[in-house]
Amino acid sequence: MALTITDECINCDVCEPECPNDAISMGEAFYEIAPDRCTECVGHFDEPQCVQICPVACIPVHPDFVESKESLWAKYRRLQAEAGKPASDTATQG
Repeated sequence: MALTITDECINCDVCEPECPNDAISMGEAFYEIAPDRCTECVGHFDEPQCVQICPVACIPVHPDFVESKESLWAKYRRLQAEAGKPASDTATQG
């Protein structure tokens, strides 16, 4: 599943630097999450970091991009390969 940021976003700037996949960027009116880069922090953390830090709880699962844990792991490995980094499978694949 990719996450999304709703229009309740207050542009507080805390989510963008927390994303290990650089999936969050400023959109036209508020921050946005690129679904092709969002792994819900699979491969990096146990919980999505943007959700954990968001002060207004405006980051739900994107209904148009529902993915399994396996597909999130595959996306994580693809992003790591694109960045020229070895994909670590040491985190729990649950």
